[in-house]
Amino acid sequence: MHACTVCGREDKLYEAGRCDRCALARRVTEAMTGPDGVVPGALIAVHAAIAASPTPRKALNWLRQGAGAPILAELAAGTIALSHEALDTHPRPRAANHVRQMLVTHGALAPRDEQLFTLERLNAQTIAAIDRTEDRNTVTVFATWRVLRRLRRRADHNTTARTAIAHARNQVLGAVRFLDWLATHDLTLTTCTQGDLDLWLATGPRSRYDVRYFLDWTHERKLSTILNVPPVRSAPGDALDAETRWEIINTLLHDPGIELADRVAGSFVLLYAQPLSRIAAITIDTITTTDTDVTIRFGALALTIPEPLATHVTALISTGRTDHVGIGSITPSRWLFPGHLPGRPITANRLGQRLGAYGIDARAAKKAAQLQLATEVPAVVLAEILGIAITTAVDWFHAAGGDWANYAATTATP
Repeated sequence: MHACTVCGREDKLYEAGRCDRCALARRVTEAMTGPDGVVPGALIAVHAAIAASPTPRKALNWLRQGAGAPILAELAAGTIALSHEALDTHPRPRAANHVRQMLVTHGALAPRDEQLFTLERLNAQTIAAIDRTEDRNTVTVFATWRVLRRLRRRADHNTTARTAIAHARNQVLGAVRFLDWLATHDLTLTTCTQGDLDLWLATGPRSRYDVRYFLDWTHERKLSTILNVPPVRSAPGDALDAETRWEIINTLLHDPGIELADRVAGSFVLLYAQPLSRIAAITIDTITTTDTDVTIRFGALALTIPEPLATHVTALISTGRTDHVGIGSITPSRWLFPGHLPGRPITANRLGQRLGAYGIDARAAKKAAQLQLATEVPAVVLAEILGIAITTAVDWFHAAGGDWANYAATTATP
């Protein structure tokens, strides 16, 4: 250990007698200084956030080797415009998106719903590939005024920093695939019968049932007759067996080699049947700690977290999230599971990859937990905890063969 020649702090020196913190301050200033010798005003907050990184060595390595650092330098130099459009066309799109999130997080760029933007771009590409003018115009109106309009309305009330676009994307793809099939069979929306639709549904994957949204819309607009797509009920599939589930839970709670974030996220799947998308969006303000207990809100219900999981959750909030915060993020993060992109939570896909390292198949584990919960709480409570429809919760209750004798003992409180 040596004393830093700049601040006097004793540390493993990084370069030229400087500690990591002072070396980081010098490097980030060099990278972000404009032609006039100062950091541009719009980038000052980004500069400060990088300089204050809780992991200075990691930030130094990013400045030296990361693909995003040269983009910040270009922005500071004025060689690329400080705009979403300029970043959209950058030849390093992943790095540009990371920088974009830095800029948005610190007010240098106006927020933009990236998922909605991605959906609009993908839909435009899909629609442009339709070579039948009438069908192309029909899908354009459906995608713009039914699918996107409803999605934007939901996004306006979204608090998770992510707009789920997969379902909306599937609605547009379902419409295009059905129209393509009609065209290859010399059919149109006006000549298609229920028998034709049934044939199409019966000779393809389950994803074809997504066409129901398009056909409801075409009937409303009198573009087709009534064409009924039967509902596909959500039902229990293969679930993790009970013994394996409890073995994994025991490992998560007690193995000292497991990272806190993985320990807590895995427990939320295996004990509370939470989907990865919901876990990823958990904010620390949904967790309440008192002298006697720790509670978490899934939906409108507050559940008491038992020990030792409660201790792991509080430790994650206080000490365990630093290494997962992206360079340029605001610290501390509002997300229980911060992601690589500044100001954003971890993605469900990445969370699933991390849990997979411990042998956790999130879907099978979630189903096993659902089956147990279905034997312990009424459908209305189960629906709230899991974020599912009452009818689906009833299906799970019947599949579990459960009763509600234990309802009085549940830890859920309104």
